[in-house]
Amino acid sequence: MGCRCSKLSACCWSSDQNGSIPAADNDENEEKGEVDDLPAFREYSIETLKMATSGFAVENIVSEHGEKAPNVVYKGKLENQRRIAVKRFNRSAWPDARQFLEEARAVGQLRNHTLANLLGCCCEGDERLLVTEFMPNDTLAKHLFHWEAQPMKWAMRLRVALHLAEALEYCTSKGRALYHDLNAYRIVFDDDGNPRLSCFGLMKNSRDGKSYSTNLAFTPPEYLRTGRVTPESVMYSFGTLLLDLLSGKHIPPSHVPSHVLMGILHGADAVPLSPLGEACLRMDLTAIHEVLEKLGYRDDEGVATELSFQMWTNQMQETLTSKKKGDVAFRHKEFRAAIECYTQFIDIGTMVSPTVYARRSLSYLMSDMPQEALNDAMQAQMVSPIWHIASYLQAAALFALGKEDQAQAALREGSEHENKKNATS
Repeated sequence: MGCRCSKLSACCWSSDQNGSIPAADNDENEEKGEVDDLPAFREYSIETLKMATSGFAVENIVSEHGEKAPNVVYKGKLENQRRIAVKRFNRSAWPDARQFLEEARAVGQLRNHTLANLLGCCCEGDERLLVTEFMPNDTLAKHLFHWEAQPMKWAMRLRVALHLAEALEYCTSKGRALYHDLNAYRIVFDDDGNPRLSCFGLMKNSRDGKSYSTNLAFTPPEYLRTGRVTPESVMYSFGTLLLDLLSGKHIPPSHVPSHVLMGILHGADAVPLSPLGEACLRMDLTAIHEVLEKLGYRDDEGVATELSFQMWTNQMQETLTSKKKGDVAFRHKEFRAAIECYTQFIDIGTMVSPTVYARRSLSYLMSDMPQEALNDAMQAQMVSPIWHIASYLQAAALFALGKEDQAQAALREGSEHENKKNATS
């Protein structure tokens, strides 16, 4: 009571939490120091950025989805030895060069210690690139969801929340209240391990330069009605990130009911879920991917496939090659490439594989295409009617589509099939 902080300020954090949170320095001193430390925003030539990234070499890619992603981020180094990150947009993005330059220049005026600041851009021909400070210590998603040694410490989670609140408040004070797809992949860590908010999300997010969101897992309810990002959308996404920080898991709140978040069994017929079922309930796509990768094609055994002599001689090699390429892309989490290769395998039609449908279903989910994911999960169930994986993937797709009741029914069905399989194996 009596707190006069802004909506995103963290001044009301309890002081008795484990681990201290350093107080923020004087704003005037901060901004002065930041301006002195960073060069002014500038335009780079495409040749300069090619040289900095060794010709946009594959080994310099640092974005989550690799070279098949629509927009790829590379690490690089300028002639003055400053390390940079370069985001290269798809050639169909930002057709209006003037609009791109105006947007980049506006974001490039921001300078704050809580941001991975925009240093410049490139706009030559069809090329649209952004240049930012390089953050070498991975994303919050990597540290929070994919840790191997130990989970992120509680005091560090609080620090991330504080720095994120300060970053959003700073941007709002400078007239940049909209932030696109605010999620754990947008928070990166600098050389000293301090959390920074990527400035990429401050750029408008579509071909026409308007304010859209692209990731269904983080979509606020009002976006489904209006199709636009608003300041309220950013508040919603900030709350989602707080939930991630508190739980250490990615749980899109619009997809999960309160009794699940509380760990309460729901109803008389509630069935405890297996780890895979829990992953589908939480929409933890990384965990689902690990399960499918470890399972391989064991559950395809017994699926009837008739192959004519002509198929063996003329099409089999092409079929197997498409599937093999899809499996390599799936293993390396290059989900767009996996979709393309698995589609070739399916369209050839010489072999039927529920596992391929399941893998393409998850690849669609990873690419924010939940309806296509649901269609593939249903196809997998048509081929193998009592396969629990197919039911679980339907549940995950239905959660992504906001169909809570149907998703819960698919979860129960998957759990029943899995329990029966375990009982007979």
